[in-house]
Amino acid sequence: MSVFPCEAVKYEGPGSKNPLSFKHYNATEIVAGKTMADWFRFGCAYWHTMRGTGSDPFGMGTAAHPWDDGSNSVANAQNRARVFFDFMEKVGLDYYCFHDRDVAPECATLAESNKALDAVADVLEEEQKRTGKKLLWGTACLFVHPRYQQGAATSPNAQVYAYGAAQVKKAMEVTHRLGGEGYTFWGGREGYTTLLNTNMKRELDHLARFLHMAVDYKMEIGFKGQFYIEPKPQEPTTHQYDSDSAACLNFLREYDLLEHFKLNIETNHATLAGHTMEHELTVAYEAGALGSIDANMGTPNVGWDTDQFPTDLYLTTHTMLVLMKMGGFTTGGLNFDAKRRRESWEPVDLVHAHVVGMDAFARGLKTAAAIRADGRIEQFISERYKTWDSGVGSEIEAGKTTLGDLEKYALANGEPMVASGRQEMIEGLLNEFI
Repeated sequence: MSVFPCEAVKYEGPGSKNPLSFKHYNATEIVAGKTMADWFRFGCAYWHTMRGTGSDPFGMGTAAHPWDDGSNSVANAQNRARVFFDFMEKVGLDYYCFHDRDVAPECATLAESNKALDAVADVLEEEQKRTGKKLLWGTACLFVHPRYQQGAATSPNAQVYAYGAAQVKKAMEVTHRLGGEGYTFWGGREGYTTLLNTNMKRELDHLARFLHMAVDYKMEIGFKGQFYIEPKPQEPTTHQYDSDSAACLNFLREYDLLEHFKLNIETNHATLAGHTMEHELTVAYEAGALGSIDANMGTPNVGWDTDQFPTDLYLTTHTMLVLMKMGGFTTGGLNFDAKRRRESWEPVDLVHAHVVGMDAFARGLKTAAAIRADGRIEQFISERYKTWDSGVGSEIEAGKTTLGDLEKYALANGEPMVASGRQEMIEGLLNEFI
């Protein structure tokens, strides 16, 4: 019997008053040439869904986990995995993501931890075959254990570095075994607290070497999945080296890694970096490096990673505008890296949270599709840049001018006339669709 007291969530349409139904997400509905399921490739984050307790710095966890006996045993971890797939079936989620230490316990030795991970992977593999669910990406948790207090791939201790490399090797093997479509590197403690005790150049060199070794091993085992780096500016460190999309892209270019990696962008991380999600997605997209999305949101006036389920329709619309411009995902997806609020402690609240997030993205998709079909915003942008389509603008873009040529042009043509950016009008156009 399921521990979630509800039937499988179904699409009932906007008129439904049933909180355990989809009002807007209809997996098979075609929008702009694709089904909603294909546009989103919704993923479920194992760490929040099955392991999130609702604890915070001021209090213990509140979440009820009737499937969990509270032990650190492999048997408990295996049972937890079976419940997880039951949950995905209930909500209609096709993909999932995990950290190695979320699905299986950390044991006394690395060998024992590896054995435990294999035992849980047996169940994950069984459940994937039973349900048809797929692994979107896997990763290694290199930030919780005290050994990683000063980093893993950027640790000042070479023994810690080697341990982290061994853990990544195993996590990659399990991801490959489970048919994972990607593998993510999040440098939770790859950064510094103070530069007074940090050799930044050496740490960055070590991080690059770590990633090159991962690329080599990926080829060795025949893993075809996409590698991702997930940006975040700080928390838990004062400054993380993967601080935002631009910093990650600069690092990848500097160390000749860009061809092997794309970015996994998270909304709340964009907020902490002082950017909008639209900005971070666009930076990655324009570089041909937008790979996957961690779907959540934060409270702007709260200075930490609150990982809320996405309910803001402007956020989901902006996200889908960029994703539609890209043509949709190839290997990535929309992974709900989000946790229910501390006050939402019952198991059914996990269902409510995912339903609300999926509906919010369904509305964002429909709104983005309508904006693109309308064409007025795109037409305005095209008109705004029309001086680059001919004359001196086209010559500059073609690389046919020198500074001397442009000086002559400026002297002959006098003061330029600059058209209005019409920001308020454009924002009003967006509001017409939401």
